[in-house]
Amino acid sequence: MPKRNPTKSQRAVMELLDQGLPVEQIANSLGKSALAVKKQLNRIKRRVREGRIALSPLPIERAASEPRIYLAGFDVFRRDAKEHGERLKQLCRDRGFVGLYPLDGQLPSSLQRQDAARWIYAANIELIRSADIVMANLDDFRGFGEPDSGTAFEVGFAAALNKPVWAHRSTDETLVERVKAVAIGSEGGFCAGGYLIEDFGLSVNLMLACSARLVVGGPAACLDAIRSEVDEGAPRVGGWGLAKR
Repeated sequence: MPKRNPTKSQRAVMELLDQGLPVEQIANSLGKSALAVKKQLNRIKRRVREGRIALSPLPIERAASEPRIYLAGFDVFRRDAKEHGERLKQLCRDRGFVGLYPLDGQLPSSLQRQDAARWIYAANIELIRSADIVMANLDDFRGFGEPDSGTAFEVGFAAALNKPVWAHRSTDETLVERVKAVAIGSEGGFCAGGYLIEDFGLSVNLMLACSARLVVGGPAACLDAIRSEVDEGAPRVGGWGLAKR
């Protein structure tokens, strides 16, 4: 029996599977039940074993050699969050990566607010686990000096999993340069809240600066730096504590 290319429906399932999405999220994205998706995956596997589906065009085969990058950041709160996510994923594709965006899954509309929050948390955790690299937007968010707290958590989680973490910022100004000091003591400057402004010559808190490779610029510049290092060999874990242009 001659081999056939996957159907449009089969490709859709396999591409979502390549993104690291669990069956439940794939089902929500396609408007199907989880049981229907499981049955379809079993049929695909059986037809591959029987030699009825051509292997070379399969998205899963192409993606196997492409590093998967989780795109962490407060970009999910933009008015055009989904469109921006597609742009970020295209930047990844242009450089031979697979971009994993936190909004890739379809949140079930039936969930109450707190259940929805738990669903989003679990989905993002699984995406980070499935990623080879994490790239984070560590620009200031809702105030001077501090990145988004959710993004900071994701950086820490990725570091705990021993995954390479890269980050980008639009400026290399240090915390001392960005956060206004309203008082000066023997230890250094204090912010309006009465807390010491740490002065290690870093642009973000030391726990972030020392766990991520910081690139001054936007996501494209960061992805270019990642591509260069991937081409040179396996990405190393841990940050420099210094911004890289």
